[in-house]
Amino acid sequence: MYGQDKTLVCADCNQEFAFTASEQQFYADRQFSEPRRCPSCRAAKKAQRGDSSGGGYSGGGRSGGYSSGPREMFSATCSSCGREAQVPFRPSGAKPVYCSDCFSSQRSSNRSY
Repeated sequence: MYGQDKTLVCADCNQEFAFTASEQQFYADRQFSEPRRCPSCRAAKKAQRGDSSGGGYSGGGRSGGYSSGPREMFSATCSSCGREAQVPFRPSGAKPVYCSDCFSSQRSSNRSY
């Protein structure tokens, strides 16, 4: 399904960067949207937020992991059950948002492996 690399343009520096087939599959598997920034601008943005604490999250063997500091959470209404949910991103209204219980059941029902 993701057999070819795509060339994207960074929203910050307007430089082209490769979005490899394996990255596309990784993003699709996790239902992430395409990256808007090149790797350099993503790293700069991360450093600007103060996420370069040195320690980071090293689980799964991936480098450049997550900060161990507190994550900013946002309130949203679950698209499935209507309860309030705390999510680690600012909801835009373009996609449904689920509480942790509904998210877990959505993920398990969408897997067709």
